[in-house]
Amino acid sequence: MTIALIEDDEAILRSLSMLLESRGIPVKPYVSAESFLAESAAPPPQCVVSDIRMPAMSGMELQQELKKRGSAVPVILITGHGDIAMAVQAIKQGAFDFIEKPFDDERLIDSISQAIESGDRQRVELTERALLKARLAELSPRQVEVMRLVAKGFSNKEIAHKLNLSSRTVENYRAWMMEKMAAKNLADLVRKAIALGFE
Repeated sequence: MTIALIEDDEAILRSLSMLLESRGIPVKPYVSAESFLAESAAPPPQCVVSDIRMPAMSGMELQQELKKRGSAVPVILITGHGDIAMAVQAIKQGAFDFIEKPFDDERLIDSISQAIESGDRQRVELTERALLKARLAELSPRQVEVMRLVAKGFSNKEIAHKLNLSSRTVENYRAWMMEKMAAKNLADLVRKAIALGFE
């Protein structure tokens, strides 16, 4: 796993690469956003560090393009004084951080570490959500309905009344649904329901 470093000034690109590699951070340097996008790296980088102002595609346009492609890779933008408004705009659109030039080495290293942690967390969450959706797809419409009501805090008796079922039937649905969703207990089920976007 590496950091993609994008900077059109080759001297800056070299010195930044050396700085990061001296801290044990593997770097893949690129002189333009286009050259980075043209190379479909597998596995993708853990983090993208890009200059905001580049001759063709800007760091901000790169970040928008990655978002469009559904990439969850965190983007850190390096920005000059005149680009602050642009950088704030980029944050609003999902960039992880922006760092003003001339920057402190430690500030960049810290930001990269936080971005990698955040990216890892996001990947885990996306994997978990995909797994939950697959489990949800195995439930019958009635089981989904029971799950929704259980997650809202209704008792078996209340659910039975709402759905015009016997309490025993609701208990059976609930047991099946808990098993299929691999919910350890009610609190775990509620967390899973929230992760799935249940109201």
